[in-house]
Amino acid sequence: MTDSILPYVKSGDGAPYLAGSRCGACGQVFVGERSTCAKCTARDKMEPIHLATTGRLYDFTIVHRSFPGVKTPFVDAIVDLDDGAHIKGTLIGVDPDPARIAFDMPVRLEFREAIPVGADRPYLTYVFVPAEGATA
Repeated sequence: MTDSILPYVKSGDGAPYLAGSRCGACGQVFVGERSTCAKCTARDKMEPIHLATTGRLYDFTIVHRSFPGVKTPFVDAIVDLDDGAHIKGTLIGVDPDPARIAFDMPVRLEFREAIPVGADRPYLTYVFVPAEGATA
């Protein structure tokens, strides 16, 4: 399996997943590993979890200028995962046109290999795609 440059993208049990933490005191879910809850400040009550692979589009922006080698325009999205976590990522499989993108549209997570410009080996990353039946 390809390595990831993101610390919360893991590849355990043969399948990649997003790693998160759930507070045993208040139930809040976060992206990545934590030892203290940012919501209720409980210490040492965080348990590791696999984050949800489905969610809803909370917000987005259309990016028209980016780093050399990055194809534009693309949709930069914030997604509310179904387990309560919130995460930023790229939304693909939709036209980068605000009239064609619906807030609250269901999305699902997919993992991909990416090769940065000038790099000699790929890394593992994730994107969001419209869930089956999603319409703008």
